[in-house]
Amino acid sequence: MAPTPGDTQNDILIGKAVTTPDSGQVFLHTKLGNRHGLVAGATGTGKTVTLMTLAEGFSRQGVPVFLADVKGDVAGLAVAGAASDKLQERLKEIGVADWAPQANPVVFWDLFGKLGHPVRTTVSEMGPTLLARILELNDTQSGVLDIVFKLADDRGLLLLDLEDLRALLGLVADERKDISTSYGLVSAQSIGAIQRSLLRLEQDGGDHFFGEPALELADLMRTTPNGHGVVNVLAADSLILKPRLYSSFLLWLLSELFEQLPEVGDLDRPKLVFVFDEAHLLFDDAPAALQQRVEQVVRIIRSKGVGVYFCSQFPDDIPDNILGQLGNRVQHALRAFTPRDQKAVRTAAETFVPNPALNVAEAISKLGTGEALVSTLQDKGVPMPVERTLVAPPRCRMGAITEAERAQVRAGSPIGGKYDTEVNRESAAEMLAKRADTAAEQAQAPPAKTREQDDQEEGGFGQAVKDAVFGTKRRQGMVETMAKQTARTVGTQVGRQILRGLLGGIFGGKR
Repeated sequence: MAPTPGDTQNDILIGKAVTTPDSGQVFLHTKLGNRHGLVAGATGTGKTVTLMTLAEGFSRQGVPVFLADVKGDVAGLAVAGAASDKLQERLKEIGVADWAPQANPVVFWDLFGKLGHPVRTTVSEMGPTLLARILELNDTQSGVLDIVFKLADDRGLLLLDLEDLRALLGLVADERKDISTSYGLVSAQSIGAIQRSLLRLEQDGGDHFFGEPALELADLMRTTPNGHGVVNVLAADSLILKPRLYSSFLLWLLSELFEQLPEVGDLDRPKLVFVFDEAHLLFDDAPAALQQRVEQVVRIIRSKGVGVYFCSQFPDDIPDNILGQLGNRVQHALRAFTPRDQKAVRTAAETFVPNPALNVAEAISKLGTGEALVSTLQDKGVPMPVERTLVAPPRCRMGAITEAERAQVRAGSPIGGKYDTEVNRESAAEMLAKRADTAAEQAQAPPAKTREQDDQEEGGFGQAVKDAVFGTKRRQGMVETMAKQTARTVGTQVGRQILRGLLGGIFGGKR
């Protein structure tokens, strides 16, 4: 099956097929852009330029794009390119007549807030599963983290940032015995391990990622007034040094798209294209449950209008059950020097639809920079036979930009100052601190006196009455005074009866 002729106005030109002299241009059909894809190849073979060509092509078709800038050169999408002699020669060879330098509408993002708008989410939105992966917890510690989240829900405590999570861990430690009875065993060792992992994450700068205002997905799916899709570029040159945080962030973002976007079926163009660069980091040491989650998301998110494109050095970095769902393939050169490389070459060759005019396994190791083996989906979603292709250059700059150019792009961002100022509203940490202060004040305040305590205190009302009636060591009381007066004046039997009657009335006795 030969490539279907593309519409330069509505499809994305990938390049010119050179398998045979009469091969034509190769297009990625925009309507099938949500069928996912793969860009693979060794370092230095042109993967980044291919990603920029695809991102630029989707943007021109009105499709927003999200991709990470691992090396710093993807930022060139924001600046117009320059027409060199070498570039003009490549354009002529491919058959591109309308090329002109052009910048793309770009919004820069950065988890650390240095090279772009800060990207934040709350601890609650991240959830215990992905957070446990970021913290590199074992199964037992992950179970304790599940209990912490459940306790927060039951007690109405908001988990927004790492300070909230740390405060709740302190509460669990204080009430460990009661919580273990109601929710499951919680050991002091597990709590300590989680707290140490939080400290490491905070030292790595991960605390910048948790908080508010949280990212709104609508801000990743913007289009310009002239109908171009906004290209969202995540600065990841520092983030990639923390692979668990990088891969978990991208997986969280993909999961949020999966959970929040409605079902739309097949559209004329995707609502968003999501590029997962350095995809092997997602699957390295990933537990089976997490891998199943990724497979589920990739399988279903197509019907929500999102296309996912994985980028990695080797195609077998992607598990087979996910690799089989990637319909649009671009394979750059692989150098078969080691057994690992040779295995990757065989895997790549086996995943393409064969082309009688091309020996795929042999061609992969002989591709030059800017060349690739390409197979895209054609009419009715049928993949075309693989073609050796000269990849078309993008219209933007193929390289890094200056700080001044980045600052200029940020100044014109449609997001403005929406995310640049952090908000810290009352949440678990503040609520638990208030409760602790209230308890401390109550503990310091003197307790209310009982009647007995009041009677026992010197100067109390009860004691004063007793002193007046019965007297003290220093002075006589009413009873003693009356008794002496009565005894002096009445020495008869009648007097003694009066005295007994008086005493009996005072003590409640009987005459």
